[in-house]
Amino acid sequence: MLEAGCDEAGRGCLAGPVYAAAVILPPRVRLPLLDDSKKLTLDTRNILREKIEEKALAWAVASCSEREIEEYNILNCSILAMQRAVQKLATRPEHLLIDGNRFKPFDFFSYTTIVKGDAKFKSIAAASILAKTHRDEYMIKLSKQYPEYGFDKHKGYGTQKHVQAIQKWGYLDCHRKTFQLKKLSLK
Repeated sequence: MLEAGCDEAGRGCLAGPVYAAAVILPPRVRLPLLDDSKKLTLDTRNILREKIEEKALAWAVASCSEREIEEYNILNCSILAMQRAVQKLATRPEHLLIDGNRFKPFDFFSYTTIVKGDAKFKSIAAASILAKTHRDEYMIKLSKQYPEYGFDKHKGYGTQKHVQAIQKWGYLDCHRKTFQLKKLSLK
């Protein structure tokens, strides 16, 4: 059965789009060090990204913008970004393996949700790496436009330095303005 692994990156950020990837790997593909992107170093993720894009039968990356996140909420946009990635695949999978416990049926795809699937299935781990590296690349480009915000360092997550930058210079169009800066230390 031709399965596509799907995962997202950037769900908990204060800025930037949410990215998702879908990956169909060939049976018995060898990708040493492949794991959940959060467990890997930057260098390892970048090396694996190249190998995944080279060896995959098909792969695609898609996103939902900050405005879509504000309109539809982050959960719905995480799912929508995964659906968009699946629709962009050059090969139609027979089944989807979704990281997490939520997804919505579409285009008659059968699917299985798997909590911590990025640690259990190679195709989901590969999707995790592609979503993360493509999103990080976008945030690094954004940091060149707005160096004072430090997007190249925190990638849009709610670090203390990011919160301080928002307080000092205000929100940008790339910020998810409906996200609250609740209990972050503002020292």
